[in-house]
Amino acid sequence: MSTLVEDDTIPFGLEHQNNKTLPHPYVTMCHIGFRSAALLVYFLCGLFSDSYITNFVVIVLLLSVDFWTVKNITGRLMVGLRWWNYIDDEGKSHWVYESKKGASQNMVNSTEVKIFWAGLISFPAIWGIIFIIKLFSLQFKWVLLISIAATLNGANLHGYLKCRFGKNNENFGTSLTNVTSSFFRQQVLQNMTNLMNTTTSPQSTTQMNPNHNIV
Repeated sequence: MSTLVEDDTIPFGLEHQNNKTLPHPYVTMCHIGFRSAALLVYFLCGLFSDSYITNFVVIVLLLSVDFWTVKNITGRLMVGLRWWNYIDDEGKSHWVYESKKGASQNMVNSTEVKIFWAGLISFPAIWGIIFIIKLFSLQFKWVLLISIAATLNGANLHGYLKCRFGKNNENFGTSLTNVTSSFFRQQVLQNMTNLMNTTTSPQSTTQMNPNHNIV
């Protein structure tokens, strides 16, 4: 496992902890808040807007903020875990999975640990159930969005599970990331093509039948 860069402001594993019930209440709120907001907007978006594009963008933004927050902040402060990627001088990508060791493990608050793992595991499961429901009910316009939600939530779950239980299978993590990236590109292109075809079809029909009102 590679060492940390030298310009880290706070050495990993040495963050100050206290004896409060929640040493990081705002961090804990963000850990649950952003992903809860994305799920809530998904269920209630029809009450405020009929625009699929607007709802799609808002939910993806919330999911992206949640992914960044959980990956870079909440995992480090709440459970002492961190995963990240760097490119070496030869252009090779390396995935690093870190966890607190020794006495620093006792600095983690047990309540925050439970909240962290509960949120990390439950939301990918919820998005997965929604994906299956929408897929079998043939509501394909939501399948792309739900796939993005499940993948972003699942990526953090995968990274932190590797931090917690094993950090040696770097090739597996790289392969999973490559497959996920390819899936995203394919689904986004397909979705945009379908939206363009849906928008241009009525116009094409009108232009092809200019004399339909002539007796």
